[in-house]
Amino acid sequence: MMMKLTGINQLTLRVNDLRQAESFYCNILGIPLDHRVGANIVYLRLYSDILVLVKAETKASPEARDIRVDHFGFRLPSDAEVDAAAHYLAEQGVHIVTRPANRREGRAFFVMDPDGNLIEFYSMHDKGITRSDVDIDISSPQESASVQEQPSTEEQLPDIPKKNRRSRK
Repeated sequence: MMMKLTGINQLTLRVNDLRQAESFYCNILGIPLDHRVGANIVYLRLYSDILVLVKAETKASPEARDIRVDHFGFRLPSDAEVDAAAHYLAEQGVHIVTRPANRREGRAFFVMDPDGNLIEFYSMHDKGITRSDVDIDISSPQESASVQEQPSTEEQLPDIPKKNRRSRK
């Protein structure tokens, strides 16, 4: 019997500093706090989706190559919203990994949260992902997000100092 999955209910991230991670996801990204469990677990809810932040038992180094989650994404309603989100996050001092770029199914960019987790923000055009898109190599966010990079129609993102970032290979 094949399961008929209908979506992803929750994503759990282990984080070094629970309060810093909670501030990033709640205050900068605007995901509402659902509830806390003790001092080490925070549940955030975006409609029916849940993001759980758990204080890591052992601190991970931003230079570590042992990445437990490659990335996760938040969908935005339009290409213009993608550009606006990139501008807003840059103003907040968030580490922008790739600038907004067009791709077959929409527009996207990547950032890193305070623990080095890679987050994609994207729009999905009406046609969505088609069968021909499934063979695209997404081995690195820079390669996949730079397919047809075009300048934003919004004002330019502020220059952000390059931070040390861990290798994604």
